[in-house]
Amino acid sequence: MTKKAAAPSGSGVGGGFGGAVEELTPAQAKAELKFLAAEIARHDRLYHTLDAPEISDAEYDRLRQRNEAIEKRFPDLVRADSPGKRVGAAAATGFAKVVHARPMLSLDNAFTDEDVREFEQRVRRFLNLKPEEPVELVAEPKIDGLSISLRYEKGRFVRGATRGDGITGEDVTANLKTITDYIPPLMKGRDIPDVVEVRGEVYLAHKDFARINAERENEGEERFANPRNAAAGSVRQLDPAITAKRPLRFFAYTLGEYSGKTAKTHWDFLGKLRQWGFPVNPLAEPCRTVDEALAVYRRIGDARAGLGYDIDGVVYKVNRIDWQERLGFVSRAPRWATAHKFPAEKARTRLNGILIQVGRTGTLTPVADLQPVTVGGVVVSRATLHNEDEIDRKDVRVGDTVVIQRAGDVIPQVVEVVRAERPKNARKFAFPEECPVCGSKAVRKEGEVARRCTGGLTCAAQAALRLRHFVSRDAFDIEGLGDKHIEAFYTDQLIRLPGDIFRLRRRVHEIERREGWGTKSVDRLISAIEARRIISLERFIYALGIPQVGQATARLLARHYGSLAVWRKAMQAAVKDPEGEEAQELGNIEQIGPAVAADILAFFAEAHNRETLDDLKDAGVTTEDFVARVVANSPISGKTVVFTGSLVQMTRDEAKSRAEAMGAKVASSVSKKTDLVVVGADAGSKAKKATELGVKMIDEDEWMKLSGLGP
Repeated sequence: MTKKAAAPSGSGVGGGFGGAVEELTPAQAKAELKFLAAEIARHDRLYHTLDAPEISDAEYDRLRQRNEAIEKRFPDLVRADSPGKRVGAAAATGFAKVVHARPMLSLDNAFTDEDVREFEQRVRRFLNLKPEEPVELVAEPKIDGLSISLRYEKGRFVRGATRGDGITGEDVTANLKTITDYIPPLMKGRDIPDVVEVRGEVYLAHKDFARINAERENEGEERFANPRNAAAGSVRQLDPAITAKRPLRFFAYTLGEYSGKTAKTHWDFLGKLRQWGFPVNPLAEPCRTVDEALAVYRRIGDARAGLGYDIDGVVYKVNRIDWQERLGFVSRAPRWATAHKFPAEKARTRLNGILIQVGRTGTLTPVADLQPVTVGGVVVSRATLHNEDEIDRKDVRVGDTVVIQRAGDVIPQVVEVVRAERPKNARKFAFPEECPVCGSKAVRKEGEVARRCTGGLTCAAQAALRLRHFVSRDAFDIEGLGDKHIEAFYTDQLIRLPGDIFRLRRRVHEIERREGWGTKSVDRLISAIEARRIISLERFIYALGIPQVGQATARLLARHYGSLAVWRKAMQAAVKDPEGEEAQELGNIEQIGPAVAADILAFFAEAHNRETLDDLKDAGVTTEDFVARVVANSPISGKTVVFTGSLVQMTRDEAKSRAEAMGAKVASSVSKKTDLVVVGADAGSKAKKATELGVKMIDEDEWMKLSGLGP
């Protein structure tokens, strides 16, 4: 990742903008989790969609590690849009979209030997293994490139796609067909399935990257920041002829969709990939124990500098494929794999100043302006300081020398101040108490770490940023209506509310008269807007910008309520009666806690928000019902399931995972809208309530048959 701004700069899970995790109050933890969810989502989009990251891999990993540590200490505060439930970012425009037959997810990270041992223990607990049962792993170098999926039918390459947000990627088939030395047009050998998806990483070797940059420099073009960005940009070229000129390479490493029988182990599958003509990293090794896996990690780490391509860690995968299938996935990552990251690199530079940025929700964020410094070949000039507590905790002063660090080929975080080199004129930073954009009071509520502008929608920064969020790639995804255009249109009052965007066709002549616009560009913009009048329900909900409602929460709400009309009616009923059935149902949705529910209801309690929904409808915006896209090939698809009591044949986590994989909605308590209750041993109040309500109940043996795991 090439990046230019840093995130919470704590060391491991003990530091960060809120101090040591064990010292956080619930209010501080809640505020920090809210910040982390938004910040990580922003960096996901910068990295996966725009190929323009702003922070280092090391720093990004620490953001997630910090989030995980706080969630572990405060499990009741886990947010529905938790970064732990999300992967990547939405697919970019310019290519057709591809819905992955199987989720193409990211990986959880390990940073220490203890983290790796805990990963193995989690596998044991989930599968309920006996102590003497070995958990064999396969260790492979983690290539720092662009993840892709290759679909073969009858042995012929028919489609290639990027990972995107893990659910939907970009169709880059034409570009991938140019990498014939590494991606075979036809599979070789025997036992070729009718359908198989081979997944792996497109990358650039160091020598090829250096040559490309030398050529670009000679031609007066901007140099690529690093091999990963260059590879990603090459695959995403709209003209395959440009891709063909780039010496891209590919390593295959895992399986997606397939038909027929596959190998019994991951190691055997890597052997099949070689037979079929795919390059597999030669440093991959099977490991009988965690100690063997850690030994491979150290050997690969020692060899890293001489490999000739970038890696940023080692991936461990459970070897048995039947165990992989049982372990399944959490929202953003498989349970059967983890990435053991390499340590970070460090450098020093001078802090020239501190700037203030105003975010969409009014948060004032201090940004460090650094003396540019090269770390591992990448220039660093900016880093976020997050809030006044972080500045005070580290005693950061303008003029200080600071330590920054980075991992792999990416830009860093601020780690600490070098006190011994502090100049006499170094001065403390006075955090502003007024918004630098609109002049409104900037206040900090008790128990929160952020200072926020009180101007609301009267603050141009907030109003424009909310509109930018509305049209962003993860929301309405309107091509051609970028940040600069939103700012300009808002300033000149062409748009003030989201619905105004869909009325721009009435103001074509005004737009054509603006600098930089012409008939063709305006036509393209209007066409892009018209193409987004019909939008999926989850994207619509996310676009509204409700606090704490990220993509994961929006998807949960869309899946549960099915349509905008049903959701809105239920939320307005819940606002009128906070103790009523609809309010209870909202809180009963698995993974939506009281804090998230409160923010959703607060949104609907505001008249201007309801008016915005009405205005969008008047402007001709409609939503697709989620129920039309629910998986329909299982007996519990679209139904609400509750588990109660102790299960013997599988763990509760495995049962919930299986139910969700079958298209069911898993709830935490029984209500009138529950369709099925699975009753284990020592069931209590939930079984009693199910009896009272007449909800269908089955025992564990029946559940095993229903889920396809029993006789």
